[in-house]
Amino acid sequence: MRDVPSYDPAALEAKWQARWVERHTNEPDLDRATRPFYNLMMFPYPSAEGLHVGNMFAFTGADIYGRFKRLQGFDVFEPMGFDAFGIHSENYALNIGTNPAKLIPQNIATFRRQLRRFGGMYDWRHELSTTDPDYYQWTQWIFIQLFNAGLAYKKRAAVNWCPKDKTVLANEQVIDGRCERCDTPVEQRFLDQWFFRITNYAERLLENLANLDWSSSTVLLQKNWIGRSEGAELIFETPSGRKITVFTTRPDTVFGATYLVLAPEHPLVDELTAVERKRAVKTYQREVQSKDVVSRRVGDKTKTGVFIGSYARNPATGEAIPIWIADYVLMEYGTGAIMAVPAHDKRDFEFATQLKLPIQQVVAVEGESLPIVSDDGVLMNSGAFDGMPCLEGARKIVAWLAGRGLASARVQYRLHDWCISRQRYWGPPIPIIYCEKCGVVPVPEKDLPVELPLIDDFRPDDTGVSPLARHEEWYFVKCAQCGGRARRETDVSDTFLDSAWYHLRYPSTEFSDRPFDPARTKKWLPVSSYIGGNEHAVLHLLYARFICMVLYDLKLLPFDTPYPKFRAHGLIVKDGAKMSKSRGNVVVPDTYIQQWGADTFRMYLMFLGPFQEGGDFRDSGIVGQRRFLEKVWGLVHDAAAANNDSLPAELERKLHRTIRKVTEDTEALHYNTAISAMMEFVNDLKGAGSRSLTEPLVIMLAPYAPHIAEELWERLGHTDSVFQARWPAYDERLASAGDVEIAIQVNGKLRSRLTVPRGMAEKDVLARVLADEAVKKFVDGQKVKKVIYVQDRLVNLVV
Repeated sequence: MRDVPSYDPAALEAKWQARWVERHTNEPDLDRATRPFYNLMMFPYPSAEGLHVGNMFAFTGADIYGRFKRLQGFDVFEPMGFDAFGIHSENYALNIGTNPAKLIPQNIATFRRQLRRFGGMYDWRHELSTTDPDYYQWTQWIFIQLFNAGLAYKKRAAVNWCPKDKTVLANEQVIDGRCERCDTPVEQRFLDQWFFRITNYAERLLENLANLDWSSSTVLLQKNWIGRSEGAELIFETPSGRKITVFTTRPDTVFGATYLVLAPEHPLVDELTAVERKRAVKTYQREVQSKDVVSRRVGDKTKTGVFIGSYARNPATGEAIPIWIADYVLMEYGTGAIMAVPAHDKRDFEFATQLKLPIQQVVAVEGESLPIVSDDGVLMNSGAFDGMPCLEGARKIVAWLAGRGLASARVQYRLHDWCISRQRYWGPPIPIIYCEKCGVVPVPEKDLPVELPLIDDFRPDDTGVSPLARHEEWYFVKCAQCGGRARRETDVSDTFLDSAWYHLRYPSTEFSDRPFDPARTKKWLPVSSYIGGNEHAVLHLLYARFICMVLYDLKLLPFDTPYPKFRAHGLIVKDGAKMSKSRGNVVVPDTYIQQWGADTFRMYLMFLGPFQEGGDFRDSGIVGQRRFLEKVWGLVHDAAAANNDSLPAELERKLHRTIRKVTEDTEALHYNTAISAMMEFVNDLKGAGSRSLTEPLVIMLAPYAPHIAEELWERLGHTDSVFQARWPAYDERLASAGDVEIAIQVNGKLRSRLTVPRGMAEKDVLARVLADEAVKKFVDGQKVKKVIYVQDRLVNLVV
């Protein structure tokens, strides 16, 4: 019988985690690296007792990619930190009944332990926390750079207010009129808020997307959020001479504008309201103010409004049309006024039908009934423009009205300035001082950080004022300019500002006199690969791009794009739902790692499904990955004992085919199929104890199961870490031996060709077909109703 020691993951993994620390295995020389590769993953916010399985899925996938690039010869920098400020962390502290300043460091310690335990290749020398004054002094410094550049300003604005969380919510944090965190109905308030002028960068943020190697779904979300619209501003005059400007993307329909609608907050409402309508208008304005901003934009609801008793002239027809105020028009969108064309806009049609207002059709499209929203029809009831196609008519109508001073072509964006004020305790204080003599004064850079004081009464209240405002001993200070009595800003900044620049800090954490060292920054940035969740596809990525562009324009950075390559990972679900505390389906990884080992758990998570799609957590499958690792364990020990380098021709071809498959799939983040290829290879190696076959296998396994790979590499006689080795190369001639080219059709039309091993199982061929980019384009999310498969020749998808 062969004398093979048992595979003991707990002892083996503890051994190698300790050795990595002793040998500084995961600590690249940031100054001398010749092939720098910055592998970044979205850092977690420690707002719970620990990480759950969904977090581990994301971190494992990102770590595999970093280890893979290292084996390809890159100097990989893979840092980790904690997004520890913000409402998530503060609410958790409130629920526990502990000050976040005391609780969050404990949570971070738990997170750190878990991240070490699962075997991440983290360079802990460069760990950061956004709550560290050494970090947030530079967050405050960035605020000051924007303030000095005229990109930060304060104004009174309508905001979403959560009465339970006692804070402002961004629009995307309101779901169906309720707070996404606590499900409390949201109110509208008017508060003085700090904003960043991100709208100044709207066009650039949009154009820059074309240069990014990002997941297509992420790019689309960003485009939609920025929301570029080409149209025109039209002027409707009142008898008193007031001009009401509206923006429209359909100036071709102006002849069909039968009434105007102003936002209830529009500054002209009071002036234009007739005396006899004052009471009704005031009552309605109060009703609207009790609603949240987001629910007012929802299309599928009963719309309300009030006639203000005044009229304006339609610039195209010259007719007087009534002016209304309504809840579906918001001051923060466009000009706060719209021309209502009920025949060609669904919202206007619903409003007009409900309140029996006139509807005038001005666009004809064969076969369509009102409201007709298409712009590929022809104009009617539009005077001299009758019979023109809509697009041509739009240009000519704008030119005609522009000649009379009543129109101008405009580009507008859905994007609005970034509100960064938060009326909470747990965040970096905004570094502004208010002086009666000097006005608004930024805190001098030499006085940063403005430290967040430790206070006991940190719970927010319903006043809309930050808890810091209760502490005169903190907020009364001397003015930095005149030395007179002044007061600090008591709002803290949005946590999205903390995370908008953390990638810049990681390589420079040891420098206390600068946020990011120029030499280190030039060498390591922009980030080589960024992996994270699509839930941050809009705001975090948008804000990080904006901050990077600003710092570039201020000549503080040599690049204007932080993450040229981004991939969104999928979600792990359990019982058909995303893991969350509210659903009670959160799975903590610790017990699984304790029972099965980190390597088995890593393999299992990656085998659940495609990394960019996710999978369903059913722990019954974990035993399969443990058995696979035990097979590899025995196979390598046999090879080490036999000391045999023979390489049978068939197995040599299989080796090169496996190397090609695992290389391509790992690069593409298709980890589940890469693991499948290694499992198939191991089955073919049964009884073939050859070092020439097992050494490449151990190297390929190393990114996925680093601890066992290290141990087996040592058992094969190597003294250096397996991550000092090089990823095995494959011979295309040998890898292609026995391959066949199959035709890929969609609905009977040839769309692609694919090279696969002869005799490959249908399910494996289909997996490759559905992953092919050309095929994806033609399937485009449609349901595959039928698959016609001819072995080694053809796949036809019927969609």
